[in-house]
Amino acid sequence: MIGTHADLLAVLTRFNPWWAGAPVPLVPTWRRAAFGPLQRWAEDPPAGRALLLSGARQVGKTTLLLQLVQSLQARGVPANNILYVTFDHPLLKLSSLDQVLAAWREFTPSSPGPEYVLLDEIQAKPDWQTWLKLQVDFHKNRRIAVTGSATPLLREQTESGVGRWQTLRIPTLSFYEFLQIREIRINAIPSVSSLQQLFGWQPAQFPRVSATVTALTGHFHEYLLRGGFPQSAKVPDVNEAQRLLREDIVDKVLKRDMTALFGVRRVVELEQVFLYLCLHEGGILNLPDLCKNLELKRPTVENFVDLLEAAHLIYQLKPLGYGKEVLRGRRKVYLADPALGSSVLLRGRSLLEDETTLGLVVESACFRHLFGRYYREAIGFTYWRNRNGEEVDVVAELRGQLVPFEVKYRRAANIEIPGLLSFIREKKPERAYLITRELTDFGIHAVKDSETQLLRIPAALACYWLGAAEVQDGGEA
Repeated sequence: MIGTHADLLAVLTRFNPWWAGAPVPLVPTWRRAAFGPLQRWAEDPPAGRALLLSGARQVGKTTLLLQLVQSLQARGVPANNILYVTFDHPLLKLSSLDQVLAAWREFTPSSPGPEYVLLDEIQAKPDWQTWLKLQVDFHKNRRIAVTGSATPLLREQTESGVGRWQTLRIPTLSFYEFLQIREIRINAIPSVSSLQQLFGWQPAQFPRVSATVTALTGHFHEYLLRGGFPQSAKVPDVNEAQRLLREDIVDKVLKRDMTALFGVRRVVELEQVFLYLCLHEGGILNLPDLCKNLELKRPTVENFVDLLEAAHLIYQLKPLGYGKEVLRGRRKVYLADPALGSSVLLRGRSLLEDETTLGLVVESACFRHLFGRYYREAIGFTYWRNRNGEEVDVVAELRGQLVPFEVKYRRAANIEIPGLLSFIREKKPERAYLITRELTDFGIHAVKDSETQLLRIPAALACYWLGAAEVQDGGEA
């Protein structure tokens, strides 16, 4: 350790004021959907496993840990049994994990009951997976939660923790959470636990809801411009919000984290790949075209794309199929937050004037909500494309059933959906979803020569309900 022991204790006591009887530093009273699973883990961790909160920078992982500290103290957990550490701090970054725990126990001895060890930005510590495995194996009285802004990539590192921790993904704010954090209430929207529930509605219910939520589209567009990072969501000016988000992503993630965590030295080329994906979000990745335009070799580009996914900046979808059909198929890329592309490119409000780009951003937003709502059920997400070039944007694979989602965010009265209709004829799903723009374009429709039920639902309502349902454990797509 480079600093003195006294220096380490001074830092720890500053991050843990509750040891001296002081309150937890001010944190928001409003809680994200992820707080429920976090609290349930703290009360009864399954099989003694640790918990890894994994998500991009600035999505609120630190806030969740501090809110957990408040909750633990309210339940009567002794203050000296709770340790919070962030390895973003220079001195803590230079101290070993064992040194930190030893200093904690030297300063304040343990009380009866479980010990809670909350470690922020754990990826800054070398060999943290092995350390965490040993802690879980030999310290059964400790409940350890760690956060990370990047997913471990190396298989041997990941496998070292198999059975020792579970992962809780923290996506950016949903549209529902965005409204909450901005203190916007739309009381006319009925509660819906899952989109499947809408298939049981009476025909008269659809226009009734459409007529009472006319303000929702404007708020949804604001969400697309500002995005789901809590800090930028609350900034009054859209241009300033996008500028701050761009600085966080480009300066902190691409230029700092990628170098520190993954040893990336060709930062300029990595940034170029990310900019390319921002310009082509929601599309099938054309690697030869990307390599040609940026004059990069294919292995380099593939590695960069995987790194961007590990840093929670993008999602990758494989094509629906098996074996060589998947291996040879091109992947589809969505940005992890609808405002990422606009912020990195500093589009401002001009996004709303470009119907084509806006449609792609809405498609990314819809996938983020589907992923956030259903990933804990181990649902597989793919896209579908046939030999004629017809495509379905997203296909969810749930308990042996295929559920297609097609996004057509247009004002056109007659929206053509050849890909979705071809999918329905070939795969014969029980239900299908067409996500549209107008609030009045809402209802259940029959599909000619098919038993499939098709729900046309406005994107604003779909994202609202999917976000509201993230706090629940189950549900049907």
